[in-house]
Amino acid sequence: MTVEFSPASESQITRAIVGEFAKEFENYVETEVIIVGGGPSGLMAGKELASKSVKVLIIERNNYLGGGFWLGGFLMNKLTVRSPAESILDELGVPYKEYSEVKGLYIADAPQACAKLIAATCDAGAKILNMTSLDDVVLHDEKVSGVVVNWTAVSALPREIACVDPVSLESKVVIDATGHDASAVKKLEERGLLKRKGQGAMWVEKSENLVVEHTSEFYPGLIVTGMAVSAAYGLPRMGPTFGAMLMSGKKAGEVAIEKLRV
Repeated sequence: MTVEFSPASESQITRAIVGEFAKEFENYVETEVIIVGGGPSGLMAGKELASKSVKVLIIERNNYLGGGFWLGGFLMNKLTVRSPAESILDELGVPYKEYSEVKGLYIADAPQACAKLIAATCDAGAKILNMTSLDDVVLHDEKVSGVVVNWTAVSALPREIACVDPVSLESKVVIDATGHDASAVKKLEERGLLKRKGQGAMWVEKSENLVVEHTSEFYPGLIVTGMAVSAAYGLPRMGPTFGAMLMSGKKAGEVAIEKLRV
């Protein structure tokens, strides 16, 4: 096969990257919803919001998306969901099968499920910033009104040269989808504004129901989703089953939409 690509110089390619990134970044300095964390809950919340024409930005501290979703359990690349969460796999077009020994327990290929979720979130219109870490939250009149961010790589610099000032991004609502860390909640706790109860020990059947039930506005302007719910409310963890992560993300999007309507 012979292919002749269109002409473009190295400098033109660089200008294309820098120029388009700068325009998009400037456009999202002020937005409706910022989601901190690009795991399954954050991506699902982003998809839900963007599909309703909400302007949403997802920030992710790693150079990849999906959190533990793309790995499945114990590095085995298989994930499980329990009914009724297979409805979200259907929504995403993810193939799955029911585990022969347990009715209502479904197995899917983790990388494929993660790829489908990322694609659906991007297709819906959510924008994503990788290698971007939460440094702090923006507080206006006792309400979370945005986030303070820096490049993740800055944290790897030697302390004596790591004085790189962050920037702030404003939003009407912030969603903490940072998993077990509950990073945005932690920033408020450091200021004595609330108290995290901390994640409990594993109890799959109880945890999944409670995580979805407690997905809510935890502090004015700050919604918690996924395992950040567990850390904030002191709920049990659930391990490598992801139905509650997906459904909590969907609910977080719905809660955010209600907040935006007020």
